[in-house]
Amino acid sequence: MADREYDVVVAGAGMVGAAFAALLATTESGKKMRIAVLEARSFEMPDLSECFDPRVVALTATSQKLLKDVGVWERIATQRVCPYQRMEVWEADGTGHIEFDCAEVRQPSLGHIVENALVVEALLARLEELENVELLCPAMVVDLQRPTGQAGGVVISLADGQLIAAKLLAAADGAQSKVRELCGLQLRQWEYGHHAIVTTVTTEKQHDFTARQRFLPEGPLAFLPLRSESGDCHQCSIVWSQRVDMAESLMALDDEAFCRALTRAGEHCLGDIVAVDKRYKIPLKQRHAVDYIVPGVALMGDAAHTIHPLAGQGVNLGFQDVITLVEEVERAVKRELSPGDMWALGRYQRRRKPHNLGTMAVMEGFKRLFDEQPLPIRLLRNDGMSAVNRLGPIKNLIVRQAMGLN
Repeated sequence: MADREYDVVVAGAGMVGAAFAALLATTESGKKMRIAVLEARSFEMPDLSECFDPRVVALTATSQKLLKDVGVWERIATQRVCPYQRMEVWEADGTGHIEFDCAEVRQPSLGHIVENALVVEALLARLEELENVELLCPAMVVDLQRPTGQAGGVVISLADGQLIAAKLLAAADGAQSKVRELCGLQLRQWEYGHHAIVTTVTTEKQHDFTARQRFLPEGPLAFLPLRSESGDCHQCSIVWSQRVDMAESLMALDDEAFCRALTRAGEHCLGDIVAVDKRYKIPLKQRHAVDYIVPGVALMGDAAHTIHPLAGQGVNLGFQDVITLVEEVERAVKRELSPGDMWALGRYQRRRKPHNLGTMAVMEGFKRLFDEQPLPIRLLRNDGMSAVNRLGPIKNLIVRQAMGLN
């Protein structure tokens, strides 16, 4: 016998899990549901009064709309949000470059750079306002059972001994998903042989609301614009992908030497790098679950797929998982089916898996293309980038797709 019973339980209270719970709880069907959100670790939101969160997301228009729909975008926007209106991409070894401008697609911006912690904080505050949502923390999932005769249901065992019954368990518990492991869902993954160095830097020149990415032989370097509460535009979040040995060497440098190395790698595009916050090194892997679903369970976000941070699409893919799963749960409930009915979960997988795999394939293709160093390929790459830059309709189609407008 379960100690508690819910219609839907969400494992993981990060951006994807919290957004799913908030969106579902505010739908016509969701307002009648009992929803629980489980988070394994105690919430310790960082103090961002004097520094930026080193982890940021580049939110597309679709992701921004989701946050508006759950009632948190205005709360986030009053804090530190930086729209980027232009994007510049160029190769270190050649003349190839491409530029995107929001004016060319008649949009106010190409997207927004937002600190992870601000998004999570706003979503958790929203969950606390919703009467049909309970936030259980810390609550670590240690086992799952599917009782005979309870179609589409699961019983979740927590580390403290509690048993929780749910008609649907939505797993957004990250790349090392415990739920995925307990369900026996197979994973295809491979190492990129790179680590990403992430931190916040202060630059000599203002970023002019432009995101910049330079493709170096050792890996891409991205400068993502930030804006302080006072409106200062001399800070950027960086994601610098490097071979493991090079990443170790860069992490070992003192701040002054690291700033010099970063200035050279960025080709002085923002003048000198004058200061750097604490640096973090993240191993890069690509993962994709062979299946996202079993009866009563669905994977979302990093629990289902992780990709190279080349174009900052990871969280945006997770938010699209959220939107689709909510639509399918609501469709099932309106047909008087369980939220965890396999008909609904099957539709969710069929809608999301091809899109996620397609995006992952494109990102993998870009990475491999820019990894190739033979002269003929470099010449073709440079000519191709410059040609696309001159073809307005094709370039605008690319940027609209990246923004989630198509």
